[in-house]
Amino acid sequence: MPFEAGMAGNLERGMATTSSSETAPAIVFLPARQGDAEAIAEMVRAAYARWIPVIGREPRPMTVDYHKALNDNDFTLAYLGDNLAGLIETIAHGDHLWIENVAVEPQYQGRGIGGALLRHAEEKALAAGLREMRLLTNESFATNVVLYEKLGYVTDRREPFMNGITLYMSKQLA
Repeated sequence: MPFEAGMAGNLERGMATTSSSETAPAIVFLPARQGDAEAIAEMVRAAYARWIPVIGREPRPMTVDYHKALNDNDFTLAYLGDNLAGLIETIAHGDHLWIENVAVEPQYQGRGIGGALLRHAEEKALAAGLREMRLLTNESFATNVVLYEKLGYVTDRREPFMNGITLYMSKQLA
């Protein structure tokens, strides 16, 4: 999904970038705005569609009102060039940063964008004085669980939910 304002708008939105190679475009992190709600909803639906046959229903992030969520939570968008590649939605609590949603556009999955978004959120948590990250995920989302574990998240508890198992995971930050 193209970024409608073009890359020139990045400086106005608080640009931060990272790149893993000289030839690959840098990932640009931008805070989301209310005008991004439709693009976010579309991207989340595309990102989570692969899990519908796995769990037999739409995952909960597919049913969110992103106009409302943008008012309530913090969203960071990841762009590759002018294309929306992913997002992370977080909520700061007194003692931790809650990760409400991480989603990556299907065509960009497997390129490290999810990990980059998680590390970006960890940096924001540390800057805010928070030393713990928390999230939940469906145990059936195996690739997501592997990513979280690879990045140092551990399962704190497992609970039955809608004919599946919800994993509550956390990571202590240095």
